[in-house]
Amino acid sequence: MNIFISKIAIFAFTCFLVTAISGYGQVQRGLKMVNATLTRDGELVITASKTSSAHDFDFLAGTWRANNRRLKTRLDRCAEWIETTATIENRAMLNGIANMDISRASNAGVVSENMSLRIFDVRTRLWNLYWVDGRTGTMDPPVTGSFEGNIGIFYGKNTCNGIPVLVMYKWDKNDPDHPQWSQAYSPDNGLTWEWNLQTLSARP
Repeated sequence: MNIFISKIAIFAFTCFLVTAISGYGQVQRGLKMVNATLTRDGELVITASKTSSAHDFDFLAGTWRANNRRLKTRLDRCAEWIETTATIENRAMLNGIANMDISRASNAGVVSENMSLRIFDVRTRLWNLYWVDGRTGTMDPPVTGSFEGNIGIFYGKNTCNGIPVLVMYKWDKNDPDHPQWSQAYSPDNGLTWEWNLQTLSARP
């Protein structure tokens, strides 16, 4: 009976993952920026939502098993996804206004680690999210934003293949036991967005 229930749970989780990622990897048009605008000079102006709180990421505390998908290449109409799994350890810091996690994955016997750091600016009530590549030791420019209810949207700037892009992170905690994180790039100041990374997490 327990084995049968476990198989049902795995099947349901797989179906949920497929549903959650349907449409990712396609270019999305008309996606309105949330609590953010671009000036004529291309500068991002980001404001906090009315409900933004230092507790918005409390749901991440602890250990997670993550199912990851990433586009093999970006901004060239790629439709091929690479799937991996990882273990994530998250803990709160700085009396609750920050949190950090380490993601560990194994591929062909090689273990890789990456780090995420999230800091709440008490003055602006905005979150700044940082990602560190464990292969190179480099930190990406931050993405900044807040949660509107259970959806968190964060924007920043970076480059991809030498092309300046807007970066968007989306956190969905409608189901806090299965939170979803996604990343999209826009090479045209938000006219179109290509989703290129997606993670669905669950407790181990």
